[in-house]
Amino acid sequence: MGSFTHFNKQGRAKMVDISDKSESVRTAVAETSVQVSEEIYEKISSGTLKKGDVLAVAQVAGIMAAKKTSDWIPMCHPLSLTGVDISFDWKTSEEEFLLYITVEVKTKGSTGVEMEALTAASATALTVYDMCKAVDKGMVIGPTYLVEKTGGKSGDYRREDH
Repeated sequence: MGSFTHFNKQGRAKMVDISDKSESVRTAVAETSVQVSEEIYEKISSGTLKKGDVLAVAQVAGIMAAKKTSDWIPMCHPLSLTGVDISFDWKTSEEEFLLYITVEVKTKGSTGVEMEALTAASATALTVYDMCKAVDKGMVIGPTYLVEKTGGKSGDYRREDH
């Protein structure tokens, strides 16, 4: 575990200076899920929700969120992303309908894209909720977590339970 670098000598928040860090290709993968009712699952799967194609809209929202992460997270650096890929996978049983959301973000730069991947996953899930809340407000989002990251001084990371 590293030390916190977002504090100045007075113990106040600062944006970390990354001007001396070398540029490298950096990737991050984050996941989250949305637990929905059978009715929502059926409406999303059949494309019959009144607001339109839920997954297409959520995918665009996630990509937009990745690009705007520094507007949301105060100490994040604005980054030029080279790629954002969002995919969906349903896991269903008789009692449970889970939409898994996986986000991969890439850049070539001096800082990582973990926050962009996590923000994109969150915004994607929130958009699913927003588009489906008229049908059922009981959806559950999460957990949301970093699966892996590559590049940078701290090296690669892969979640052990994944």
